[in-house]
Amino acid sequence: MIQKSGLKQRLRIISKMGRSMQLRLFLFLLALATTMILGIVAILFVTGTLTAGIKESSKFMERELNYIHDNIYKQFGSLSVLAVELSSDLSKSIEASMAERGYEVTDIKNHPELLEGLVSSEYQRMLFSLAKSKSSGVFLILNTTFNDKLENADNSRAGLYIKNMEPNIISSSSPTIVLLRGFANIGRKNSIPLHVQWSMEFDVSDAPYYHIPMQEASKSKLPLSRLYYWSPAVTLPGCSEEVMLCSVPLIDSNGNVFGVCGFEISAMLFKLSQMPDSSKFARTFCLLAPIKDDIIDSSAALYSGGYPAQNLTLKEEDLHIEKKTNSLFSYAQESGDIFVGLHRPVRLYPEDSAFAKHKWISAIMIPAEDIKYSLTRFNLQLAFLLMLLMILGAVISFFLSRQYLKPIVDGIDMIKAKGLKGPPRTNIPEIDDLIEFLSMHNEKIQEQKDDTLASEVLDKFLENTKTLSPAERAVFDLYVEGYNAKEISEKLCLSINTIKTHNKRIYMKLNVASRKELLLYVQMLKEAGREP
Repeated sequence: MIQKSGLKQRLRIISKMGRSMQLRLFLFLLALATTMILGIVAILFVTGTLTAGIKESSKFMERELNYIHDNIYKQFGSLSVLAVELSSDLSKSIEASMAERGYEVTDIKNHPELLEGLVSSEYQRMLFSLAKSKSSGVFLILNTTFNDKLENADNSRAGLYIKNMEPNIISSSSPTIVLLRGFANIGRKNSIPLHVQWSMEFDVSDAPYYHIPMQEASKSKLPLSRLYYWSPAVTLPGCSEEVMLCSVPLIDSNGNVFGVCGFEISAMLFKLSQMPDSSKFARTFCLLAPIKDDIIDSSAALYSGGYPAQNLTLKEEDLHIEKKTNSLFSYAQESGDIFVGLHRPVRLYPEDSAFAKHKWISAIMIPAEDIKYSLTRFNLQLAFLLMLLMILGAVISFFLSRQYLKPIVDGIDMIKAKGLKGPPRTNIPEIDDLIEFLSMHNEKIQEQKDDTLASEVLDKFLENTKTLSPAERAVFDLYVEGYNAKEISEKLCLSINTIKTHNKRIYMKLNVASRKELLLYVQMLKEAGREP
């Protein structure tokens, strides 16, 4: 209880004394630093820097999407043009070959013995087209089969499929060419190996790339440039890699549709061609997919980036486009996986194409938790920097206040130690002027005190003179007139001893110690214009 009361008493004393100059200056500088930091925060908030993580991510995705979208548009557009050219050349060449043998193109079904020679004669043309297109494969499918007696002959079609196992992105000088579909003799004659998943004919039991363009060509009179068809990503029967096929119908001069041809873009080629920048987000990926009513058919898409290979469920469920927030779209799957990114329509067909209603998009995405983690990390770093600035401002304020007031405190300490006589120099003009002013003021006060004291002493001296007896007064008056003790004894006809006795009484009553002091008082009275 005693300690508490003592502490309260000290606190009351401190509160009465007020805050020291150093504390006041420290608090002022700290408030100034805090205001500046809050101003910086306000500026960052107004300019959107606090949400720069979202904006920066949005700009990053927009930049990547533009790059990938343009690449896809150029790559797929170029292949579409080359596929139309290939169809035109193959149609004319096959029709001419059949005419040399005395047949129409429609006679192919009735003469399977002609198939191997017919297809083999187009090998070089297709190989050249493959190299020119820089695609991962070229194919030719004729609407016939080599042996209609075989099981599943209704869904078996003769043709040729040449694959480049190392597309132009990897090696353009010496590609690895293999035969995926076609007569084995074609491979032997041209010294190319058979693919490990080789088959002589195509299985078209589930082949939209075959049936859809042929059906459309059969019922419409559109030119080839309006009849090419891009299939969704499919895995050919007996194969393991997903591909997208650009199919163009083969049509003779009489308008008979007798097959399709075109180019392939494999999942690997797409991945190598459209690899997104993963320096900012490690799990960034892009895709090309069909879309209908804000639903992305992820099972029919081609992907680029490492994440789809790690998350196989991405292709198992459609992606639903949610509302756009903070310049980014969210894409949700029924399983609960959510992705964030941007998408843009890709025009794979002209407006008057038979398949213009088929909509495709290119998109770039990342898992939603990745961007949340990035934003959280960015804001934590910003908060840490602001906290560091706050601490640094407090430390700087402390040292500045201490260093700024040090000369003042030292000057005051010197004044306390030495007084104002010969005041010290601090080399700070304002402080030195203050010390000089205080010194002069102190001298004036001292003079006033001395004058007041002298006046009081003289008054007391005059008052004491009234206590002198007549005999003592006579001796005092002669002292005032300048006589000494001997002269006074002669003048008053008194012995010197009597004079000495009077002197003692006079000194005692006037509170002086000697005749010299007595005369000093007399002289001071005369100087002050007062008669003793």
